[in-house]
Amino acid sequence: MTQIKIKRAYEPEDAGDGYRIYIDRLWPRGMSHETFHYDLWVKDVAPSTQLREWFHGSHDDTLSQADQDTRWKEFESRYAAELQANPAYSKLRDIISSHPKVTLLYSSHDVTHNNAVVLADCLRHS
Repeated sequence: MTQIKIKRAYEPEDAGDGYRIYIDRLWPRGMSHETFHYDLWVKDVAPSTQLREWFHGSHDDTLSQADQDTRWKEFESRYAAELQANPAYSKLRDIISSHPKVTLLYSSHDVTHNNAVVLADCLRHS
């Protein structure tokens, strides 16, 4: 079984990362192609633009913690549903199965609430 980790794209490459897969649709801000090391970029597995904009629009300081938690749960559910219908997700599962260690790279500042968390969870349970 493949060991799946997640890591911010801005963190340095490590020998323990294994096969490094960048999973965001957009290039990480401020990173150059020379300094950002990844083995594969699977942008089609990222959340749809509509879902991403809906979720990022929810980062409103006026929302209560309970409302933010509800919004996160809704994002998890919607993104997991998108993944199940996404051919890129099936291809990613096949690619990952041939590597003992995989690190999913993402560029979000929020290390707890981002698409890599959901994607890794889905991959571990598929």
